[in-house]
Amino acid sequence: MSRASKLTLAGTSLFAVGTVIMVHFQQKMEKEAMHQGVVRDMEQQRIKKERQLDFEMQKALEEEYKKGQTVRDSTSEAQVNQSPNR
Repeated sequence: MSRASKLTLAGTSLFAVGTVIMVHFQQKMEKEAMHQGVVRDMEQQRIKKERQLDFEMQKALEEEYKKGQTVRDSTSEAQVNQSPNR
């Protein structure tokens, strides 16, 4: 084998090995990024569920408080007090 063919074979072999290593590294990075997306989505779902539970608890407390109180519309009282028919 001539010197030029040996250099060409070495160069193409190094290029092929470098390409395989680069693709492997890129796939690992993409897989990690996808996994981080799943982790982020799970965290968002957990937060959403907590907020929904807090909302339901506040709604139940509001209903409980409304049972014990009489709530009147203050705007309708103001309109009655301002009417000129007194």
